[in-house]
Amino acid sequence: MNYEIDNLPERTAKPRNHGITMVMDKGLSLRQAEDFVEVAGAYTDMIKLGWATSFVTPNLEEKLAIYRDAGIPVYFGGTLFEALIVRNQFDEYCRILDKYKLQYAEVSDGSIEIEHEEKCEYIRKLSKLVTVISEVGSKDVQKIFAPYKWIKLMQAEIEAGSWKVIAEARESGNVGIYRDSGEVRQGLVDEILTQIPEETIIWEAPQKAQQVWFIKLAGANVSLGNIAPADVIPLETLRLGIRSDTFDHFLK
Repeated sequence: MNYEIDNLPERTAKPRNHGITMVMDKGLSLRQAEDFVEVAGAYTDMIKLGWATSFVTPNLEEKLAIYRDAGIPVYFGGTLFEALIVRNQFDEYCRILDKYKLQYAEVSDGSIEIEHEEKCEYIRKLSKLVTVISEVGSKDVQKIFAPYKWIKLMQAEIEAGSWKVIAEARESGNVGIYRDSGEVRQGLVDEILTQIPEETIIWEAPQKAQQVWFIKLAGANVSLGNIAPADVIPLETLRLGIRSDTFDHFLK
């Protein structure tokens, strides 16, 4: 930090198990990635190359090297996993993880229909190779899960070997744990937290109002995902209570 401000909430230190900021890279250039690392690398815990953008991203290995040299883990979005699974290319998916020396993998079923036990079996297999993050919830706005089902799915995936479970919201923040307006499904979140430890969940929260809501609910060290690169510094000020939206929340 550049100077002292008293009585700020204490942030966990990197490498973090809690208080994670997961950033969505939807197609940054190499120069943009370098600029991002310079400005926000200290506050970024992991970067997701959104959905299957890694398939069409130019200079992919060079970009991964930029993030790797900055000490920021990278993983490919869960839609890539789904695109290969639906084509019976699980072995190819594993080869991709190995080729690009990825230490994390996202397992999701937001765009395909598979039995949940089959999804958990993929988690079990992959967890022997890499650290698995699994995503719960559909990308289809018409599919609304009851709270008990969210809990059941999350519990099973954690037991299968997921390090963290992601609560789905897409990059737009208007499905899954949110209404189509972007408003948090508060009852759903409250119900989930009666059974699932908060520190095991990464809440996708691409919109500022959503970030504020979760910080006020769970504190400065709530884990948030699908953060836009330009929003990392603003998010950190929200976490520390030095932006108007959370200014009063941490004052004693």
